[in-house]
Amino acid sequence: MIEALVVSNLLLWIVVVALAATVVALTRQIGVLHERVAPAGALAARDGPAVGAPAPVFDLADLRGRPLRIGGESADGRAMLVLFVSPTCPVCRTLLPTAERLAESESARLVLASDGPAEEHFAFVREHGLERFPYVLSAELGVAHRVGRLPWAMLIDERGILRAKGLVNTREHLESLFEARERGVGSIQEYLAKPAA
Repeated sequence: MIEALVVSNLLLWIVVVALAATVVALTRQIGVLHERVAPAGALAARDGPAVGAPAPVFDLADLRGRPLRIGGESADGRAMLVLFVSPTCPVCRTLLPTAERLAESESARLVLASDGPAEEHFAFVREHGLERFPYVLSAELGVAHRVGRLPWAMLIDERGILRAKGLVNTREHLESLFEARERGVGSIQEYLAKPAA
């Protein structure tokens, strides 16, 4: 009986050591893959206003009735990050804190945009504490920029030039809009497709 217990205990330890070695090997392999895979960035669409061209100018009012201009030269000298959201979009909800922090760290102005019944959006603003950000309801804005899926973001520089745009599902996607602007390309995909100089 004692011999069987010792043998089973020994076999269990062998299995535990083998599993630990497998976990270490897999962890190492994931690290290697992470280094090899380039960042995807926001999924940019080719339709709508062209990146590098002036963004269409929209004179709108936010949910509180305050005037807001999207496009054109910035009155405060900052870029504008326009994030199209919906109260029913779960990814939008999780991305809001990231968009707030990123806009702050990049000294950009965050503007939230959507369409639909105002009551839903007032509740959404209250629920997520978004009162300090301009929030516009404009189907025309979404149509002009060919917003098909959410969350969608676009970065307009201080001169009113559309610098980057695309579908943004993660923090990395949002950051890629600012990275694309710094590199002078429309998207990270465009940057990666350029031949090395």
